[in-house]
Amino acid sequence: MFELTAEEWTAIRLSLRIAAVATFAALPFGIATGWLLARKDFWGKSLLDSIVHLPLVLPPVVTGYLLLISFGRRGFIGSFLYDWFGFAFSFRWTGAALACGVMGFPLMVRAIRLSIEAIDQRLEAAASTLGASSIWVFATVTLPLAMSGLIAGMVLCFAKALGEFGATITFVSNIPGETQTISAAIYTYTNIPGGDAAAGRLVLIAIALALVALIVSEWFARRAGQRYHGS
Repeated sequence: MFELTAEEWTAIRLSLRIAAVATFAALPFGIATGWLLARKDFWGKSLLDSIVHLPLVLPPVVTGYLLLISFGRRGFIGSFLYDWFGFAFSFRWTGAALACGVMGFPLMVRAIRLSIEAIDQRLEAAASTLGASSIWVFATVTLPLAMSGLIAGMVLCFAKALGEFGATITFVSNIPGETQTISAAIYTYTNIPGGDAAAGRLVLIAIALALVALIVSEWFARRAGQRYHGS
């Protein structure tokens, strides 16, 4: 019988929570970075593009280690946040969300950038000639027309966050109920006697969640395309 234990349900809920927080926290930065790379030419653009995509080519444990020495209790950013605001990332679910957001950020930025680059700039120029400010043009023309890429980027980031393991376990460890996501739980169960059944159940759940995310993203992308492109 396919029945999940309390620990497995906890890992699933925590994974969904972390992935959602990571995605929505990364979204404003993803939109700004995608627009900047798509619309502006400036010195260091190639460097910025490389830095944004660095988590895709670095070993995840390297990214996790960099987060640990930066946002850990003794890190130059983490110590400031903890001393002044009492806020800590290391070994907490918020740190897992940060790690997942960093790992999924390049996928989000790339989808948003490509979508903005595909927009005819004459439409934005026409809105500007009618007196609209740059912010208003972006909010009413650019962003709606890039909605399909925006949704695709969010889903890719969410899916990446849902399956992230290396950076998360390096930064926040594998603490049941606090930082143990589906991936970490599967790893734990495969290393204990009699844990194969639990690992198998979580693998099936992970596959199901990924399929649902892809189906939902495709549906939203089609709706956005029909609404803003008239197709």
